[in-house]
Amino acid sequence: MAEEPEGSNDGGRAGARDEEGTGGEEGPGDAVPWSDFLDEHGYLAWLGVRIEDAGDGWALMRIPYDEKLLNPGTGGTVHGGVAATLVDTSSAFALRTTFEDPAAAGLATTDLHVNYLRPARDDLVARAEVVRAGGSIGVTDVTVTSTTPDGEEKPVAVGRTTYRLFR
Repeated sequence: MAEEPEGSNDGGRAGARDEEGTGGEEGPGDAVPWSDFLDEHGYLAWLGVRIEDAGDGWALMRIPYDEKLLNPGTGGTVHGGVAATLVDTSSAFALRTTFEDPAAAGLATTDLHVNYLRPARDDLVARAEVVRAGGSIGVTDVTVTSTTPDGEEKPVAVGRTTYRLFR
């Protein structure tokens, strides 16, 4: 898995983003208008996807709990497709951080695998980490967490993606 830089004075969160997702100190992906991209993407905007943080080879993203995302008749569980979307999207953002120009990065999902571990009943938070980003293929591992009814944050899904990278 990708490692966060050692010795940074931002708690190991290189390229940390503010509420608008625009970042503070310069980092590998700071040139990318992350929030603008998400707001302009119809499906991701509808889901409420937000990037919370990103650095070299990793991304942390969130989808807020919303009734429109629930499975009917399940007592408030988030549909699994929402978690799968977060696995895919957070992977793409993590891989973008490996490009010289993340805003111009060309990539396409070639494989998406998700294992569901337990029902999600709160916000979904995904941490994607780049396993390898080569010249034409990228692989990521992702853990999606959610807060349980007793207040504990636990994994609800894990995933792995493979992407075609157009460098």
